[in-house]
Amino acid sequence: MNISSIIEKANALTEKITELRRMFHAHPELPWLEVETSLFVEQYLRKLGLENIRRGFDGTQSGVVADLKGGKPGRCVALRADIDALPLEEENDIPYKSTYSGVMHACGHDAHTAVLLGVAEILSSMKDELCGTVRFLFQPAEEAGMHSGAPKMIEEGALDGVEAIGGLHVWALLESGKLGYRIGPVMASADIWDLKIQGKGGHGAMPHHAVDPTVTAATVISTLQTVVSREIDPQETVVLSIGKLEAGTAVNIIPDTARVAGNVRTTNPEIRARMQGIMKRVADGICAAMRCTADLVYTPIYPVTVNDPAMTQLMRSVAVEVFGEERVVELPVAMGSEDFSYYGEKIPAAYVFLGIADEAKGTGNQHHNPKFNVDDEPLPKGAALLAGFAARFTAGGSGS
Repeated sequence: MNISSIIEKANALTEKITELRRMFHAHPELPWLEVETSLFVEQYLRKLGLENIRRGFDGTQSGVVADLKGGKPGRCVALRADIDALPLEEENDIPYKSTYSGVMHACGHDAHTAVLLGVAEILSSMKDELCGTVRFLFQPAEEAGMHSGAPKMIEEGALDGVEAIGGLHVWALLESGKLGYRIGPVMASADIWDLKIQGKGGHGAMPHHAVDPTVTAATVISTLQTVVSREIDPQETVVLSIGKLEAGTAVNIIPDTARVAGNVRTTNPEIRARMQGIMKRVADGICAAMRCTADLVYTPIYPVTVNDPAMTQLMRSVAVEVFGEERVVELPVAMGSEDFSYYGEKIPAAYVFLGIADEAKGTGNQHHNPKFNVDDEPLPKGAALLAGFAARFTAGGSGS
């Protein structure tokens, strides 16, 4: 399929994609509550003639999966957009500001949804030329952590028969109109942990009659910082952060317990698998030495997002045609996390970043910021990229 034809069709949809994005922005919905968004998407895809449409996952009415079957034989590829918003009060003064108090699209999922609807419109208009099948995943609850949408969609068959998957994320760290890619690990894993340190409470004036969990917690915290600096290869990327510390109720009371909690991120699955054991060893050892006990609860959240080399090269080759060689750039690993990673554990995946940062338009604020907004101008190029990637893959393209 000719990429220039896809670009032409994407450009013709510029106004519609912008209109869709701003409509979704004005009507954000929290994870697993994206009912109106899902209903709109379902109806839109039915009008385009897509098949095997299913709405509702994990016992909810959120999320949509649909197939576009081409007129020629070929492979099956999936394209994914996340559709949920964040619990945040929007501070932008724009005509399409969120109409729901305390909820806003502060991460660009409104753009992802609009772009993927654009892809569906482009490819459905070229259905006779299309090989194989393109499966569209409008995924709920990317922001839901332990209860995120990707694992639920996989469990309920969204990837059945799919041979590869592609997706993009609008990116406020990249100049608007550029396309960022990376082969291999592209986004970090995300795990959380909670450590309860049990001591023995007492009077602040008589610490020798107590077992102080606060001093123990301080020692554990400082020692945990040596895990990355002294136990992990310095060429690896690992973050171990303390996000929460709780102890005590009054200045003259030594408490019974202290709690420390935080997160761990890495781009190496093997290191990720080791971190729980290392942290438990440190906590148990220090607590034992200081007469306390440790109870560590370590919860894996998102795996490392890994881009398959062949799929990423295929995505990059299409990107060069859509954006131009000079606008396609290799990016460093992002230490943020994505549940797109679950798809990449099952099938070859390519996840890329569409630059939206334009200070003059007010689209340079970071993700999850109450002033976050999207530059709509490059969105048709994002639609052309995903459409071209899908068309090339289903026709047998490998990118190698």
